[in-house]
Amino acid sequence: MDVAALVAWVLTAGGGFFLFGTWVARGGPQQARSGESRFPPALIGGHLLLAATGLVLWIAYVATDTDGLAWAAFGVLLPVALLGFGMLFRWVAERREAGAASRAAEQRFPVPVVVLHGLLAVTTLVLVLLSAAGVGE
Repeated sequence: MDVAALVAWVLTAGGGFFLFGTWVARGGPQQARSGESRFPPALIGGHLLLAATGLVLWIAYVATDTDGLAWAAFGVLLPVALLGFGMLFRWVAERREAGAASRAAEQRFPVPVVVLHGLLAVTTLVLVLLSAAGVGE
C-alpha cells in the first residue's frame, strides 16, 4: 500500500504541475495582482510547497519504513488537501458566476485534469492514512 500511495501521489503531483503551468502560462500571477484571478500566488504556492514537502517525507518513509515519517507526511497532507479544496471551491464558484466570459487563468484549466487531480488527491490521502495506520501490513 505504501508504494500505491507513492504512485498516486506522484500522479497527483503531475496533474498539479500541469495545472500550475497552465495558470502561470495564462498570466495567473499578473491576474492575481490585478484582482482578475481568485487564486493568490500564496495559495497556489503554499499548496504546491506543502505537497512537495509531504511527498519528500513519504519517499523517505517508503525508503526507511519509519512510522514517524509516514505520520509526518500525512500531517502535511491534511493542509494540502484543505488548500486544494479551497481552490476547488473558488474555481467552481467563479465558473458559475462568470462562465465562459471569465478570462481568469484558472478558468482555462481542462475540467478532466481538475477532476482527475482531485480524485487522485483523495485517493492519495486515503492510502497514506491507511498505510500510516499500518492497514494491510
